[in-house]
Amino acid sequence: MLEKTITAITPLDQKAMAAAQDRQAQLTKPTGALGRLETLSVQIAGITGRIDPPLTERVVIVAAGDHGVTAEGISAYPSAVTPQMVLNFLNGGAAINVLARQAGARVVVLDVGVAADLPDHPDLIKAKVAPGTNNFTKGPAMTRNQAIQAIEAGMTAVTREAEQGLHLVGTGDMGIGNTTPSSAICAVLTGAGIAEVTGHGTGIDDAAWQNKVMVIQRALDKNQPDPQDPLDVLAKVGGFEIGAIAGIILGAAANRIPVLVDGFISTAGALIAAALAPLSRDYMIAAHRSVEPGHKIMQQHLNLDPIFHLDLRLGEGTGAALAMPVVVAATVTLNEMATFSEAAVSGRL
Repeated sequence: MLEKTITAITPLDQKAMAAAQDRQAQLTKPTGALGRLETLSVQIAGITGRIDPPLTERVVIVAAGDHGVTAEGISAYPSAVTPQMVLNFLNGGAAINVLARQAGARVVVLDVGVAADLPDHPDLIKAKVAPGTNNFTKGPAMTRNQAIQAIEAGMTAVTREAEQGLHLVGTGDMGIGNTTPSSAICAVLTGAGIAEVTGHGTGIDDAAWQNKVMVIQRALDKNQPDPQDPLDVLAKVGGFEIGAIAGIILGAAANRIPVLVDGFISTAGALIAAALAPLSRDYMIAAHRSVEPGHKIMQQHLNLDPIFHLDLRLGEGTGAALAMPVVVAATVTLNEMATFSEAAVSGRL
């Protein structure tokens, strides 16, 4: 499935992009006056192959998994919080539920590695690879086959939604301890220093941050992930939900669906996706830039310009949900504004 999906990802539709740019030039406004909305409308045309795509069916897929590295004291919260928060998502009580409702989006939870048995729920996809990753200071976080399985779980989830008419997808995450593997992935794939890309996550103090940096260094020394092999990086120092997010992005690109990439953890998944299939980057829209220091480094590596700078550091897909109305606005202004000739307004000489 992985190879088939990567092969299905094609370049953006240049004819549709040119049509969008041509219409932008005719709308009743100075050229470029709507700024990022204009470039977004052109990108969305290229992704979907039309200047007027429907964007009514919106979903945030929250990938969830636990991490064995929490045994090293790298998080302010215990792993038990992961399944508790998943149940909160399914009950509609988390920040992502509130923001998704405002954005007209559904929330779907994808369990790829939660270390607990979760009850059946219509908004829960059960695709557990294992009950959490291994402690990667002692060896690989997962096997290479498990890394592929996690990615394919994300692909399957977004393809299932696409078959039901998905128009716009946002990535989200839940997994106590997951800023640690995300920092490790960032360091390996961007070449930046560990201290440079590692933040305070859920709110650890400076002493715990120093420990977190040393834990990542030990993991890289122990596992020696190959920066030229994204599956090796994911397997050795990643997380199941990070792999699933990479799969969501790849699956969205293969189905020509715009994908709003959320925060630090989601962008770690985007790094994996782009390393596996460079064309997938063109289908990504960076929702926001979080306060995690590595997030900016990731986005610069991917050449992604975030829509918002709101000092968010929650994850869950909250930034993606917030950005959905902006993406919709980009398309509707392109299509619903009058042109100079339609409005009988004099254009530029």
